[in-house]
Amino acid sequence: MAEYDVIIIGTGAGGGTLAQHLAPSGKRILLLERGDWLPREPQNWLAQDVFVDNRYVSEDTWYDEKGKPFQPQIHYFVGGATKLYGAALYRLRAEDFGELRHHDGISPAWPISYDELEPYYTKAEQLYEVHGARGEDPTEPPASAPYPLPPVSHEPRIQQLSDDLEAAGYHPFHAPCGIRLNEANLPYSACVRCANCDGFPCAVHGKSDADVLGVRPALEHGNVELLTNATAVKLETNSDGTAVTEVVVEHEGELERFGADLVVLACGAANTAKLLLVSANDEHPQGLANGSDQVGRNYMFHNSQAVLALSHDENPTIFQKTLGLNDFYFAGNGNDYPLGNIQMVGKSQAPMFHGEKPGETKLAPHWSLEMVAKHAIDFWLSTEDLPMPENRVTVDPDGKLTLAYTATNDTPKKELYKQLHSMLAKLRMEPDHLFHRFAYMKNEIPVAGVAHQAGTCRMGADPADSVLNADCRAHELDNLYVVDTSVFPSIGAVNPALTAMANSLRVGDHLLERLGAGTHAAAAV
Repeated sequence: MAEYDVIIIGTGAGGGTLAQHLAPSGKRILLLERGDWLPREPQNWLAQDVFVDNRYVSEDTWYDEKGKPFQPQIHYFVGGATKLYGAALYRLRAEDFGELRHHDGISPAWPISYDELEPYYTKAEQLYEVHGARGEDPTEPPASAPYPLPPVSHEPRIQQLSDDLEAAGYHPFHAPCGIRLNEANLPYSACVRCANCDGFPCAVHGKSDADVLGVRPALEHGNVELLTNATAVKLETNSDGTAVTEVVVEHEGELERFGADLVVLACGAANTAKLLLVSANDEHPQGLANGSDQVGRNYMFHNSQAVLALSHDENPTIFQKTLGLNDFYFAGNGNDYPLGNIQMVGKSQAPMFHGEKPGETKLAPHWSLEMVAKHAIDFWLSTEDLPMPENRVTVDPDGKLTLAYTATNDTPKKELYKQLHSMLAKLRMEPDHLFHRFAYMKNEIPVAGVAHQAGTCRMGADPADSVLNADCRAHELDNLYVVDTSVFPSIGAVNPALTAMANSLRVGDHLLERLGAGTHAAAAV
C-alpha cells in the first residue's frame, strides 16, 4: 500500500486550493479525483452542447425523498465545479458569521469569526486573481488589502443599468470576478472576454478555476501526485476508530488502497457526506464522524432564481457578469428580514432556450427566442437557505444517495423577485416582462441544481451538534479533515466558492503546522 503524508479527495475549490497551498512543503501529497481532465475542445464554448445536451454534466444518479431518481447537475473533473462556475468570488458579509434572524428562522453562527478568516480571504483573492473595487458595496466587510486586480469594466448597457440603479437610490457595485482578464494589455490577456463563460468551461484557461490556479501549480512540485478517474469508496480506520488508516479507491475497475498521516475530504457537500456514511464500522455504526448524527444533515444550496428582463433596446453585452446589488441583503429598506443578493449572470443566447419549454415567451407572444436573447438582461437572485436537520443526505446499504430537501425562506425569495420586478420601469426595461430563465435552472427538480451545495458536515464547538471542530477536523477522528462547503454552518446569500477557498487556506496553515512544515508554504499564494 502506497503511503503519503496527506491524501486530498477532490480537486475543486476546497481540494485544489489546499493542494496548491501544501505543495511547497515538500510533503508527499496524493490528490484523488473521481473524474478526468475536462477536455479542451470546440464544444467548450457551444451553448447547444453545454446547456441543452449537458455535455459536461457527469453521469450520476441520486434520489429524492420519494425515491424518484434524478440526474444531479454535477461536474466530476479536475477542478470540480469551478470548471463551469461563473467565477463570482464574493466574501460572506461579516454579519454572516454571527447569528442572523430570517423569515423562516435563525441562520446560526460560525465557530470562527469573519476577522479570523479575513487574512485568508485576502490570500484567496490573490491566488484566484479576483477583480473588484472596495468601497462600492455598502454591505461589504472590512478588508486588509485592495482587490489584486481592478474591476472588470461594464459594457455600455450594463453601465447604463448601473447608472440607472444609482439614480434610483440604489448602490450597484462592480461584482468581484475571477476571470484572467488584462484589459490594460489585451494581447497578453489569458481571458478574451467572451460570452461563453458563466456555466461554460473555458477553452483558453481564462477562468480562475481550481484546476488552472490550484491543481496545475501544485503538480509542478515533484512531491504532489494526481490520480484521476479514482473514486474513493470507503475510509478504513484503526481498531479503536480514532484515525483513518486507509482510503479505498476504485480505479480502472480495481480496488486500490492508500494510506496517509492526514486525510482531507473535499468531495462536495453531498458526496463528502456519502463517503463518511458508507464508511460505517463497528466503532462508528452510523458512519464516520457521525456520533452527533449530523453527517448529511443541514443540506443547503441557496434559494436561487435565474431571471431575465427584456430591455427596451437591444442588449449587445458580451460579458455581462460585472454588476451586483446588495441593497436587500439584510433587513431594512422596508423589509423586516433579509431578502438576498442580486447579480448578473451570463448573457442569454438563443440556443440555451432550445429544447426547453420557455416561459420567457408566453407573456410576450410576438417575441421570438432570438429576439428575447437579443433584448435580455439576465439576473441571478440568491436568498439564504437555512440549515434544517431534515434537509439531508442519506445512503442505503447499496450506496444509493438520497437527498431529501424542502426549501426555506420562500417568502423572501418571492419578495426579492417582486423587488426587482418593481424596479424595471426605472431601468429602461419592459415593466411587465420578468421571466424565469430555465436554462440556468437546468432541471425542473429543484434538488438537481447542486452548484451551491453546502452543509452536511458542519463545523462547530460542540461535538453534540456538529461534525468538525473549528479547524475542520472531525471531532471523533484525529487525522480526518474536511475543506469543502459541507463545513459551512450557514451559507449566506452570496456565492460560496471564495469562502471555501479561503477556509481551505486557513485549514492548510493548520495542517502545515501539524506536519511540522510551518507556514512557509503560504508564500506560494
